[in-house]
Amino acid sequence: MDIELFKTFLEVKKCRHFGKAAENLYLTQAAVSTRIRQLESYFGVSLLERTRNNIQLTLAGEKLVPHAEMLINTMRVAKQEVSLSSEQISQISIAGTPNTWDVYVHDVISKIYNNQPHISLVAEILSREQLTRQLLERTLDVAILFDPPKVKELKVHPLHMFTLIPVTTFKGKVETPADVKRYMMIDWGTSFIHWHAKELKGISIPAMRTSTARIALDLMLECGGSAYLPDMLIKPFVEKGLLHVMENLPVFEREIFSAIHHDNENEERILEIKKLFKKYGAKNT
Repeated sequence: MDIELFKTFLEVKKCRHFGKAAENLYLTQAAVSTRIRQLESYFGVSLLERTRNNIQLTLAGEKLVPHAEMLINTMRVAKQEVSLSSEQISQISIAGTPNTWDVYVHDVISKIYNNQPHISLVAEILSREQLTRQLLERTLDVAILFDPPKVKELKVHPLHMFTLIPVTTFKGKVETPADVKRYMMIDWGTSFIHWHAKELKGISIPAMRTSTARIALDLMLECGGSAYLPDMLIKPFVEKGLLHVMENLPVFEREIFSAIHHDNENEERILEIKKLFKKYGAKNT
């Protein structure tokens, strides 16, 4: 039996609405309905009374709730304990979007590894939607991202501010966005996209789009191009003359956030890790 079926059932029970449950779980409404039908088929009973905009639990559904909650909690604890050796105290999972790893997490994770020897680290790169879903499911301890979800179950704190600088491999003065050659559009989050559309009118259609700054940087250095890249990433290449700052184009200040669940049982350990993020992340600037 897939544990995700029980998670979906409990979300529908909480929202009393298939559409809202689907939105919270980052699924389609059809997928939510399918999962509920799979559960009902397995138990051979109806679990929900489907009335418009007011889903109610049947008697069988009410009886399933405590078992579903216990099963999810048991699986969460089992996953943590089974994966740890006898000498390790706790497991902490950290995940970030691709570009947060490129400009921030990549350089800090080694410091966490060295400073927290009794923690078993799980480190992953995930999409923003996956981060939010796993935080809410409490299968992820810490998310590092640009545009934190506005969800009451989550605690969000700013970690670091950096500057996105317009750089190019081509020599020659760039007066306006229209003068930019071989532009590469990097996904720096929703607020950057809105700012970009407003401030860089006339810039050429991107020669490439990517969610990873290091892919763009590598391609620029090999084949030539232009992009908005973080100050800490471009510094050595500007000093060597491999990249040139496009002085007449605006820069963009970007902030990175951490997010954790309010009821995370590892909060004490997570606070220690957040201190390391702030301490060592600041040295990237």
